[in-house]
Amino acid sequence: MHRTLLALFAALPLAAADVNTFSVVGYDAATGECGIAVASKYFSVGAVVPWAEAGTGCVATQANVNVGYGPRALELLRQGLNAQQVLDKLLAEDTFPGKDGRQIAIIDGKGNVVTYTGPNAPNWAGGRKGSNWATQGNILVGAQVPEAMGKAFESTAGDLAEKLFAALKAGDDAGGDSRGKQSASMLVVGRGRGRNINNDRPIYINVDDNPAPIPELRRLLDMNQGMLYQARVGALRSAGKPQEARDAAAKVAQYSRTATAWVTLGVLDYELNAKPAALADFRKALELDPAVKRQFELPTDPQPGRGQRLKPIIEDAAFMKELFGK
Repeated sequence: MHRTLLALFAALPLAAADVNTFSVVGYDAATGECGIAVASKYFSVGAVVPWAEAGTGCVATQANVNVGYGPRALELLRQGLNAQQVLDKLLAEDTFPGKDGRQIAIIDGKGNVVTYTGPNAPNWAGGRKGSNWATQGNILVGAQVPEAMGKAFESTAGDLAEKLFAALKAGDDAGGDSRGKQSASMLVVGRGRGRNINNDRPIYINVDDNPAPIPELRRLLDMNQGMLYQARVGALRSAGKPQEARDAAAKVAQYSRTATAWVTLGVLDYELNAKPAALADFRKALELDPAVKRQFELPTDPQPGRGQRLKPIIEDAAFMKELFGK
């Protein structure tokens, strides 16, 4: 029995506490958002690596991880230290074993960025940084991973979440964690940009244990993005910004891919007198769900408010003929 237990312990990884992973931290000066995306052959990497606070900064702590780096870094950022000063203080204060194996990236509230890899971080280990991003990882297939991530972040259009995901996927496509795949996470913060009320965290999604964590993270991100943009549609309409509301509705349709989303987009395009676009929107909705046709046959819609918004379209005989062919 004792020999069996000894054999089991001998088979355990020597660095069982290491969070061997690749991550990206990024900042968007236009929105004030910062965020982290991370993936690893490690259970629930999102419970350990990403730390963030709106207006304060974002931190990724990994490798021979000192989890305390996350909350301590945010505390120091609140005190007014910049990213480099926080890094210096964290290393100076660290009295725990394995200090030379740490890896960390920090972005402060002004977008200053720093990445650090200790000399004893598990190979291959290292990072790259740009003006508003940093990529890093350990036990990777090589330097091509953080390099590919940085290029993807800079070349991807759209909001910060899309840049972070593109960077993470590029790192995965370049080989990622040399041991395999298990978990992924994304955390984005921005003042007042979260769902519902008094929420500064628009995105916090975790894939804790999955053989294909990056595709699953994409699926969850699409759902999250769709909900965020749906809330913005209503807010922008109330603010008297019809074009901006229409653009947000287009994002909802892109992410949610539901007939309801395409009907909403069609209504907004019609109200902007973009009738060809509205026709295309409604046809897409009918393709996804032929039952949508009933909404154009009823004097009111069962969903409050939509019946009145569809009424001008139903009364537009030429438009209806073009849409339904009769």
